Amino acid sequence: MKIKIDLALCQGHSVCLDEAPEVFDVIDQDDGYPQVRVLLDNPPQELREKVMKAAKYCPNNVITVLED
Repeated sequence: MKIKIDLALCQGHSVCLDEAPEVFDVIDQDDGYPQVRVLLDNPPQELREKVMKAAKYCPNNVITVLED
């Protein structure tokens, strides 16, 4: 699986960080909202459930999970 983020819509709510801290981080920005940073572009399958929850519960729906 591969993770794609729409940074233009991310407002840094940190739900993804709560769901999958191994995969996501949220970084403060000097100009505007904090934004998500993907730590693992291609996370292992054992993190799949966490990644899917992060995508599902993201308030702005900025996380897309692409299948390999």
